[in-house]
Amino acid sequence: MGRPGLDRRQLLGGLGGLFVASSFGFAALGTGADALASDASTRVRYWNLFSGGDGANMIAMLDAFRADHPGIAVKDSTLQWGNPFYTKLAMAAAGHRAPDLGVMHLGRVTGFAPGRLLDPWDTALLAEFGVREEDFNPALWKRAVVDGKLYALPLDIHVQLCFYRKDVLKKAGLLGADGRMVPVGSPEEWFDVLKEARKATAKGLQTIGFWHNDQNFQWWFFVAFYTQLGGTWFDAARTEVTFDTGKAVQVLEFLRRHVTDGFADPGFGGGAGAEQFLNGSPFVWEGNWSVPVFSGAKLDYGATPLPPVFGRPATHAESHAFVLPHQSGRGGATDEAAHRLAAYVVRHARQWAAGGHIPAYTPTLSTAAYRKLDPQSEYVSAMDHQANEPKVWFAGSTGILAQRVGPIVVSATTGSAGPETAAGRMRSALTGLLATKNPMDGRTAAEGGAAA
Repeated sequence: MGRPGLDRRQLLGGLGGLFVASSFGFAALGTGADALASDASTRVRYWNLFSGGDGANMIAMLDAFRADHPGIAVKDSTLQWGNPFYTKLAMAAAGHRAPDLGVMHLGRVTGFAPGRLLDPWDTALLAEFGVREEDFNPALWKRAVVDGKLYALPLDIHVQLCFYRKDVLKKAGLLGADGRMVPVGSPEEWFDVLKEARKATAKGLQTIGFWHNDQNFQWWFFVAFYTQLGGTWFDAARTEVTFDTGKAVQVLEFLRRHVTDGFADPGFGGGAGAEQFLNGSPFVWEGNWSVPVFSGAKLDYGATPLPPVFGRPATHAESHAFVLPHQSGRGGATDEAAHRLAAYVVRHARQWAAGGHIPAYTPTLSTAAYRKLDPQSEYVSAMDHQANEPKVWFAGSTGILAQRVGPIVVSATTGSAGPETAAGRMRSALTGLLATKNPMDGRTAAEGGAAA
């Protein structure tokens, strides 16, 4: 069966209204900037969205690859993070100007029309370069498979964490003999911990920062706790909404209580929570990308997955993954080099762990070097307790699902809507999205391929 066509004009028309209109930031990083002019026999064009500390770590891994493989020139280019990156990548694939290798958030792969805008990986070739299915968490690998083919090669998982100040918790009697935060197993136990921590907190500081007014963070936290309750989203065929409003209400009430009981100060929204943590606030819920910031500040702190207050461990997780943007003539030495490069970075992700991410390549996690990382080794268990968004075209980092449902969660957390009302609105939003066609291929979630 032939590949359905999709030209640039059709793609732009389909994307209208769903992606933020923006100029595409583009900057070449690393020694790959002049790769196309080098004398190497094979050249790989690689697009990514990594800046800051992640960008520096990626450059270090690419430079190590170049040193080990002088016959392969890598032209790495960093594009503007978020929807501009995805829009440009889709346009390049549809317009037959795609790079040889790219990076995506794993949750966005299903919506990227695998088989049309993405090419599948050659798993035999990956195995030749030392990367095999058994080297990954089974659930993570399954998320990368669409219609029986591997369309993404996971590099990491990045998770939402509960950061805590050991100095404050020790004063409050909340550190165990192992120097880690005392475990909790219910909402009441968690709020009791917050009460005790508040007693040991300096005046002018809130007890916990948790981005109460941010649609992305609140959505991520909701996904974690809803998963702890065993909540589901859609049936297996993705034709019916199975969202449990009763369980949703439990989560929304739990999130709201942080504000009503005075643990999260409405005056310290957004990034102010991290600033308060630096100044002595006992807790902050943040992504693992904050590890370099807190470690750089020389804080006496720890980090653990979000507390399993509903009994089942689960913390929100996304993944950066390598993808092969569609090329009509994909194959040959360049494609082989792209496989080799991706496999090399995945296998040498110790450098990547410095940014707080958990390497997807599980042999890395058992090394002595990784076990010495602090606090990374404390939250590595998150790999086995991932709370993911549903596998549908509108999910994934900065995706339509977070844009539509995230603000509803915020309305409940901040008190502008009651939990029952908000839960009903969430179900309605899910129902509407399920019937909406993917602008990438014109199919609904039920019609599109997403089965492992």
